Amino acid sequence: MTTTIRSAGPADAGLIVGFIAALAEYEKLSHEAKATEADIVRDLFGAEPKVFCEIAEHEGRPVGFALWFYTYSTFQGRHGIWLEDLFVDPAARGLGIGKALLVELARRCVREGLGRFEWWVLDWNEPSIDFYKSQGGVMQDEWTKVRVEGEALAKLGAT
Repeated sequence: MTTTIRSAGPADAGLIVGFIAALAEYEKLSHEAKATEADIVRDLFGAEPKVFCEIAEHEGRPVGFALWFYTYSTFQGRHGIWLEDLFVDPAARGLGIGKALLVELARRCVREGLGRFEWWVLDWNEPSIDFYKSQGGVMQDEWTKVRVEGEALAKLGAT
């Protein structure tokens, strides 16, 4: 069984909006999901994109995505990656898709000399919390934020 991760392109805008809607439903936040295909095309594929997306495919079928952007830590004096959204189709969970998406972004961090890889996780989402911890994520309880850096980032990126 083959899983591949690829950068999204303009033709993926509808797919990305669909993944966003499915994620919002899972997080009980459908009322907040307002992004349109036009928004995605403008912001991810315009002249100067500020946000990026990776698509996970399993056996040639899109099954998940990771939407991210660069951050900057004044304390480290280095850029990092903020993972805004990670979603895997429920039918494809347990196949290593989520890990493959994290590994791809961790590899980017390592390759580009970035200092942090961070994201939020809802405090009620125990399966995701357990998964992120198993990948080296450290819960930032005061913010309910996940951070992978240093040795854990190198290890994740080397997987």
